[in-house]
Formats: sequence, C-alpha cells, structure tokens
Amino acid sequence: MLLNYKQQGEGAPLIILHGLLGTMDNWGGQIKVLSQHFQVIAVDLRNHGHSPHSGDMSYALMADDIVELIDHLGFNKVNIIGHSMGGKTAMQLALNHPERIDQLIVVDISPIEYPPHHANVFEGLYSIDLATLTSRNEASKQLAQYVDDHGTRAFLLKNLYRTADNTFAWLMNLDALYNQYGNICAAPIGNPFNAEVLFVKGELSDYMLPAHRDAVLKLFPQARYKVVMGSGHNPHAEKPADFSKIALNHLNKGRH
Repeated sequence: MLLNYKQQGEGAPLIILHGLLGTMDNWGGQIKVLSQHFQVIAVDLRNHGHSPHSGDMSYALMADDIVELIDHLGFNKVNIIGHSMGGKTAMQLALNHPERIDQLIVVDISPIEYPPHHANVFEGLYSIDLATLTSRNEASKQLAQYVDDHGTRAFLLKNLYRTADNTFAWLMNLDALYNQYGNICAAPIGNPFNAEVLFVKGELSDYMLPAHRDAVLKLFPQARYKVVMGSGHNPHAEKPADFSKIALNHLNKGRH
C-alpha cells in the first residue's frame, strides 16, 4: 500500500519510521534538524496516522510498503532511521532488499521476538468510550487508570481526533494493532545484511540488552552501537540534540 508521507529538505533521501501507536509527528523536532542536511521523508506506517488501514500486519508487509514508497518517489537507494517497530521494519527491509539501503540507523530495538508488554495500553485505549467522550482531558483521566505515566498518555492520545460531526475517533487502526500484536512482537528474519548498521540505545531503556548481542550480530555482523545517555526508549525525543548529533555523524560518514 502507498503510505502517507511528508517530504522536507533537499539532498540524499532519508526515510524516518516511527514506532508502535506513533505517527510521523513524533519525529517533528528531528525532521527540522535532519532536513537541513537531507531530503527527509517522514512516514506513517500502515494502520497508523493518515496511512491506509489493513487487517494484515507483518514486518514483511511493512517492508514491502516502504519499497513501494521508495519506488513511488523514484529513488534507488535510501538512508533509513527506524525506531522500535519502525526499526524492525527497517531491519526487515534491509534483510529483504539490501540493495535499496544506503545507511541504516536502528533506534532502541533489537532483532528479537519480544514478550507482550502492551496489555495495559490496549486495555486502556479500549476502555475509552469514544461515543460519549467530550474532551481529551476526559480521555486522559480514563486512560490514567491503566497508564500511569503522563507523557505516555499524551503520546497515545495524539491518535485521538475530532471527526466532521464533532465526535472523537482514533487515527490508528486499533483493532488491527491489537489483533496483529503477535506479529509486531516478532523478530525480523532473513539472511545477514553485510553492511554497517548503527544501533542507537537509550541508556535507561530495557529494549536493547547485552543478551541480544548474538541475535544482532547474526543478522547484522557489522553492527555498531551508540548509547544516548540519560535517555529512555525515545532518545530522539528525550535527548534530541544528542540523538541528532549521533545520527548525522553516522549518515555523513557514508556520504561521498
């Protein structure tokens, strides 16, 4: 499917892929910085943001979506930054179509199958009665019974919008994300990608652990690591200046 995307800047193409329950807007600050050096293409992945909805969701399908977008834009090779679910999508793309990748940056995710850990998030989102909802503040109060962290609630509620008839609806395809969650937890699979890949870890995050190293090197034998100090799972948002410096250093190193 052809995904919703937004282009900004000039130069070599740089595609940015967000994480689960996010949108391209989560990367707004980074897009502003990175588009001074690259032609940034920010993307809403399938079932997210303003991209089409589908009952099917796997990393093979999501990687194919990105290939379709690359072809649509007329690029041969692209740079990619992918965060969390978007990082797994980027890894799957590199494994399936290594010839389409110039530089790859994977943000705070490893190529492993993760145990389910969003049960409270889904339960909380489903607990919000959209038919009777009158405000975002009311939605946040309902969600707070399941999700303690205010920042996480604010992130999730960016998916809430008012329809033409002044009722509330979700941007994301909540049912598909819930039903396909097992595929989202799954690991990318394929033959090794034999070019350099930069894995960026949030220091305080438990998404990338030393125990994952063998799995990383099996698929990405030239993996390199950088740690964003003081950051959790979202280093691009929590430590934006540190993240953009790391990203630009890596991306510029690959330019001729």
